[in-house]
Amino acid sequence: MDDVRKRQLVLIFGFVFIDLLGYSLILPLLPFYAESFGASITLVGLLGTANALAQLVAAPTIGRLSDKYGRRPLLIFCIAGAVLSFIVIGTARSVPMLFLSRVMDGLLGGNTALARAYITDITDDSNRAKGMGIIGAAFGLGFIIGPAMGGLLSRFGYAFPALVAAGLSLLNLVAVIAWLPESLGPEERSRMRDSVHTAFNLKELVGELRRPCVGALLQIQLLYSLAFILFQSTFALYAKEHLGLNARTTSFVLTYVGLLSVLVQGLAIGRLAGRFSERALIFAGTLILAGAFALWAIVPNVWLLLIVLMPIALAAGILNVMLSTQLTKAVYKEDVGGTLGLAASLRTLAQIIMPGLGGLLLDSAGAWSLGLVSGLLMASTALLVQRTIMRRPEITGPCDRDDQETILTARL
Repeated sequence: MDDVRKRQLVLIFGFVFIDLLGYSLILPLLPFYAESFGASITLVGLLGTANALAQLVAAPTIGRLSDKYGRRPLLIFCIAGAVLSFIVIGTARSVPMLFLSRVMDGLLGGNTALARAYITDITDDSNRAKGMGIIGAAFGLGFIIGPAMGGLLSRFGYAFPALVAAGLSLLNLVAVIAWLPESLGPEERSRMRDSVHTAFNLKELVGELRRPCVGALLQIQLLYSLAFILFQSTFALYAKEHLGLNARTTSFVLTYVGLLSVLVQGLAIGRLAGRFSERALIFAGTLILAGAFALWAIVPNVWLLLIVLMPIALAAGILNVMLSTQLTKAVYKEDVGGTLGLAASLRTLAQIIMPGLGGLLLDSAGAWSLGLVSGLLMASTALLVQRTIMRRPEITGPCDRDDQETILTARL
């Protein structure tokens, strides 16, 4: 890889790291912040639902716009949206203002999908998994520092970390404007303007889900997202209600999760991808996560929780990287942003459903139900992986596009 590509990877790593640092500053504090305004457990869950509804519409549109006009201008737009949403949280005086901030973040967000599209532009099939792993490592590092920082800053009030997050996002905006180059050349953007549609289309999303190659990967993404977001979105509430942890201790536990993510995605993914096929890693990840979530259902204390979080971090790291890598290999370059946007829409669809459902499960059935439902969803995902991508050759190029006969038709 040449020096220019290495510099771009370093810059995108820094962008994702600062973006996640700001987000993770407030993530473990949001339930406590909302409850300080009198919000119920179910209403806290609905904050995530509001954010996801906005993302569901916005993410594919932002992805396709980046295919047409470049990644950099859309990244600038999305980071500016993050600055505004954090300011609204930091100045909130009521639950409706918290909802407004989550809706703004959803409509103006899309940073993660854009970062993955950027990595796709500057890597090839031989080193893409490693490039996606760099994004995962930046995620993990952000979650190491952010929750711990948020826990420490919460002593000045729950609003203060949100204002710090706004400042970090503003620094990110300046850095991207000053240093991050465009990853799509003028010729590529010109060609894509004639071939890419930008409007969100639910019918198109359903059609993509039915396609043999890309559709199978998107279906796997959906089931995995449902399971993992149920875990992720309820974790702070689970820690508070089931284990009796306060905001600071919850932040430190999430810091531990971030450290595990860095070790997995920054160090292990590249080596695993070199030794095993990507589809085999996806299958293994679903099996590991199904078992780990089942154990999470019966964890009685913090110490056992820290042990169970190890396989969860390992499997989630594998799936985050490998699913994105497989999707980018399965489509033509002009479709990368839109396809990753559709994958982001599926994650946000899960964010619409699972936070509210998780709050209801925790409120009515107890903490064990969260792990049981997540484990069953991942077991279903493992079955889907075995029946679809494990019966196909490894994806090495674009497949099952409408105007081309499906490339991957052979069965193993």
